[in-house]
Amino acid sequence: MAKLMTEQVGISYGDHHVVQGLDLDIPENQITTIIGPNGCGKSTILKALARIHSVQTGSVYLDGKAIKKESTKEIAKKMGVLPQTPKAPSGLTVSELVSYGRFPHQKGFGKLNDHDCDTIQWAMEITGIEEFADRSIDSLSGGQRQRVWIAMALAQETELLILDEPTTYLDLAHQLEVLKLLEQLNRQEGRTIVMVIHDLNHAARFADYIIALKDGNVIKEGSPDQVIQAEVLKEVFQIDAEVVQDPRTKRPVCLTYDLLGAVPEVCQKAIL
Repeated sequence: MAKLMTEQVGISYGDHHVVQGLDLDIPENQITTIIGPNGCGKSTILKALARIHSVQTGSVYLDGKAIKKESTKEIAKKMGVLPQTPKAPSGLTVSELVSYGRFPHQKGFGKLNDHDCDTIQWAMEITGIEEFADRSIDSLSGGQRQRVWIAMALAQETELLILDEPTTYLDLAHQLEVLKLLEQLNRQEGRTIVMVIHDLNHAARFADYIIALKDGNVIKEGSPDQVIQAEVLKEVFQIDAEVVQDPRTKRPVCLTYDLLGAVPEVCQKAIL
């Protein structure tokens, strides 16, 4: 399996240091979620792991090799990436987009061989989109489009999937649809999955390992039971949360929460 880790990584935007001295060791064959408040560096770290954003100090390693020294095509053979708001050319069909996942494995003029076609078909079947193969991407719902993008990543035949907020803009049913698909890919296919996710209860339900960030620093990492705790959420999100056990999943769930400290002045005026 592909092994992903960072060593003393520092990431900046101009003079603004987002992350400094970051050490991560992503568990293999598991689902890892990264949580934290807006602007804490979640997506920036994910982009660094996927080599979308350069690191200023330290290194990101994939199978023991610094990814900055590897070719894009070699990385794409091991790592599939789904950005936060992927866009496809207008008019592209589902099967055409999924076929793009075979690019890292193609040679010469890029003609699809039998294995490529079989892999594309498998990716569409496992994501449940084979019935949409000839339809335009533009005609699909948000949840269906997300499954198409995941199918394209699967068609790369990578051991590692990196996803930035894969449930953004989806309603609750479609969020569960996408997350259950990722869980299935992990459990049945053994894929290592790393994703940024905002919903704490989704993170607790679907992750094996959670990394909680604040201001570019890891505050707590470990199992859902270790991370989704009232004191951790207080430090990371500045909320007073009541955490209980979900009777269905036996995972921790944030039942209710409130802001720490005084009621904001604007709220006080509204109350008066």
